[in-house]
Amino acid sequence: MVEQLKQLTDGVQSVKGGKGNEGLNYKDLRIQSDVELPEGYKPPKFKIFDGTGYPKVHLRTCCNKLVGVGRDERIRIRLFMRSLTCDALSWYISQNPKKWVNLVIMVSDFMDRFKFNTKNTPYVFYIQNFKKKPTETFCEYATRWRSEA
Repeated sequence: MVEQLKQLTDGVQSVKGGKGNEGLNYKDLRIQSDVELPEGYKPPKFKIFDGTGYPKVHLRTCCNKLVGVGRDERIRIRLFMRSLTCDALSWYISQNPKKWVNLVIMVSDFMDRFKFNTKNTPYVFYIQNFKKKPTETFCEYATRWRSEA
């Protein structure tokens, strides 16, 4: 009878939002929960990354925006989430932030996840056979060639 009462109590608590929802309180849901932003701090407006595009370009622009944050990498890791949406945000939230003891580890994980977006380097044969279009100037051709190379 005691066992049945315990099972019934557990079932009621899970319906009420008790034991069945462990880890869903504010403290458990926060990423980098030990990091507090200074009062009055206004985070920069980021260019949003949705999982498409070039991850390294996003990282560079994001890190440039975080220059004024100071040297605490935990704050940078926390603020990085504000620059993500869609698949990229889902990936970030699904990670265990405790494994990111520094920014380099987080950036490496980010690059590993989204490296499929990086351009493949063209083959040497392709570059060697790159021709000037009749309608473009030599400067335009040189610029186009450099961007491809």
